[in-house]
Amino acid sequence: MHFIAISINHRTADVALREQVAFRDDALRIAHEDLYETKSILENVILSTCNRTEVYAVVDQIHTGRYYIQRFLARAFGFEVDDIKAMSEVKVGDEAVEHLLRVTSGLDSIVLGETQILGQIRDAFFLAQSTGTTGTIFNHLFKQAITFAKRAHNETDIADNAVSVSYAAVELAKKVFGKLKSKQAIIIGAGEMSELSLLNLLGSGITDITVVNRTIENAMKLAAKHQVKYDELSSLPNLLESADIVISSTSAQSYIITNEMIERIAENRKQDSLVLIDIAVPRDIEPGISAITNIFNYDVDDLKGLVDANLRERQLAAATISEQIPAEIHAHNEWISMLGVVPVIRALREKAIAIQAETMDSIDRKLPGLSERERKIISKHTKSIINQMLKDPIKQAKELSSDKKSNEKLELFQNIFDIEAECPHEQAKQQKESKVKEISARRIFSFE
Repeated sequence: MHFIAISINHRTADVALREQVAFRDDALRIAHEDLYETKSILENVILSTCNRTEVYAVVDQIHTGRYYIQRFLARAFGFEVDDIKAMSEVKVGDEAVEHLLRVTSGLDSIVLGETQILGQIRDAFFLAQSTGTTGTIFNHLFKQAITFAKRAHNETDIADNAVSVSYAAVELAKKVFGKLKSKQAIIIGAGEMSELSLLNLLGSGITDITVVNRTIENAMKLAAKHQVKYDELSSLPNLLESADIVISSTSAQSYIITNEMIERIAENRKQDSLVLIDIAVPRDIEPGISAITNIFNYDVDDLKGLVDANLRERQLAAATISEQIPAEIHAHNEWISMLGVVPVIRALREKAIAIQAETMDSIDRKLPGLSERERKIISKHTKSIINQMLKDPIKQAKELSSDKKSNEKLELFQNIFDIEAECPHEQAKQQKESKVKEISARRIFSFE
């Protein structure tokens, strides 16, 4: 069995292509089932976000599995297989495990260290698990990856420092006020940066937000989308008298907020702090305003300095997390190696237990007068003899898991003890056959 990951992401395809290869949420369960029923696939998890569509699969053969996954994606989105090959990257074995660990911990994201992807991986795994397309390997591996990512984030605080301008703007406001929940905010502008700033303000707990824009219809549309207030740009001077935070991002060619405007409203603010954050180029807010008491004025350069410093912190944290990945891969490989040993040890124990039971039956027939106490003593000692005899063989079997010729030696081990143990590959194939029947029955029932 082999682990393979095929990824279409922000490095391999531009946004126009990624838009065309994203699964709708309501189509993912069926997509999992369709892929699982495909030749060579033994387990699968599909991840589909705005920045990546990925298929993780346990396959019986690498080349066959890769082809059928690529064919599945091509058919799902109306592409040729060669198109999918051109826009994707393929990872196999340890590289696939490393890829999953990096993706889950945010090291492969556009925004380094972001935590949203961890939730998306978890949701993808839970969906696959509930659909029935995961088995022994992925049930273990995905839990390992999720646990690793959680620990990495907790130990390094990689996601604590803002690395986007809009998020950094809100972080600056927090430096002045602390908690923002009770504050009033104004968003000037109705474009993409304004919406991102609005979302980050909402995320910080602020609910009293007003969008103002030169074109009132655009302000109305953005405000309605996020259930906040809106007003005309001409109302800005009045709004500033009670506002705590202003984030401005317009394409105006002259200042939206001037020194004169702030000086005029400052008299009515009773020394309350006002944070002005200008993320527009050219600037919307006149420089020099910060000279007025309790007025804090930040522009794009201030934000960039914070973002750059925070990015350096994230890069250091990412390096620390990356150093831990080889140990995780090694732990996974050791666990995989034990998969072949466990059935052999189980078969050996079952044979020993059967021999002990036969021996006790023989003793009962030949010594029918034994008391219950005497019988328990004999049973206990025969079990002890068997356990002592099995101790060294079981130890040797476990050590075979790390041997390069483990399959051959485990087969010899079984021949010596005259036992038969089902290999993990056969177990996985039987498990798939059973689950495919369940999926088919479920579809028939749903159709009826």
